[in-house]
Amino acid sequence: MIKTAVVILNWNGLKYLKMFLPGVVRHTAGTGTEIFVADNGSTDGSQDWITSEVSNVRLIRLEKNHGFAEGYNLALAQIDSQYYVLLNSDIEVTPRWLDPLVKYMDSSPDTASCQPKILSYHNRDYFEYAGAAGGFIDKYGYPLCRGRVLFRIEKDRGQYDSRTDIFWSTGACMIVRSSAWKECGGFDPDFFAHMEEIDLCWRFHKAGYRVSFVPDSAIYHVGGGALPYESPFKTYLNFRNSLFLLYKNLPDREFRRTMFKRKILDGIAAVFFLLKGQFRSSLAVLRAHVHYYRNIGKLRQKRKMARACGQKEAHGLILNKCLVFEFYILKKRTFDILTSR
Repeated sequence: MIKTAVVILNWNGLKYLKMFLPGVVRHTAGTGTEIFVADNGSTDGSQDWITSEVSNVRLIRLEKNHGFAEGYNLALAQIDSQYYVLLNSDIEVTPRWLDPLVKYMDSSPDTASCQPKILSYHNRDYFEYAGAAGGFIDKYGYPLCRGRVLFRIEKDRGQYDSRTDIFWSTGACMIVRSSAWKECGGFDPDFFAHMEEIDLCWRFHKAGYRVSFVPDSAIYHVGGGALPYESPFKTYLNFRNSLFLLYKNLPDREFRRTMFKRKILDGIAAVFFLLKGQFRSSLAVLRAHVHYYRNIGKLRQKRKMARACGQKEAHGLILNKCLVFEFYILKKRTFDILTSR
């Protein structure tokens, strides 16, 4: 068994591999660490470039695009290591970026996963959307981060430079204890992409593990490399997967009330998209709900499986507020203001 496996899932991302993989190799050298690229059936020459141009990287060939969730499930099943580091292909790592994460996991056996500080590659003084300084959700399943509330991104002024427990670590760059990954079942492949890490981290909490933010490490993320942020398909995945997330993981006492209110909020969002002329996004919300209802039978079984991980609660890590109301009506648009009493 190796100690740490850095695993980059790639699908037609040759551009980003050429930009960033050499830096990952250069800044990740160390005893007990190996770098893998798991290729999701790329057709852009990624596999040939890796085998001919990059040394010290092991290639895992997957026969087709399985999506983010199942792609990682299949890849990690082939790797025997104590820690998995999931790293997006569009990330620039920094010198010694990995050491603080591994040391933190070594010193915190009750932690299932942690993440570094995620900064913007193009606007380097600011946090990046996908993870920022650690993830949370509100009571209706809307994700937010320290440093990012909905689409509002904060400048990094060191205001979140403290190690802390978080609700979810970002799939853009997260280190995961392999034993916890296996115990809690890895990613749900039906998510395909987006929010699968939040679902997994919710199961980590149910099992009694912690999830943490480690600011001693920082990386720079391009973002939107696989799907642009304005993509209607991304909108569909986010709304559908939010419903999946809530159905699988909500406590019984909150289930009916929360699901009902979330559906109302989604209807308001669909109307909002329509009024803005974003017809494809409005349709994406409708498609998300149609597919959610088509999957109710399967979700019932997955809810039972999630409960089997444990029934502990992530006290204080789910905001007992409606993020949409706080952001748009009360104008609370930074994490520190949103979470202040």
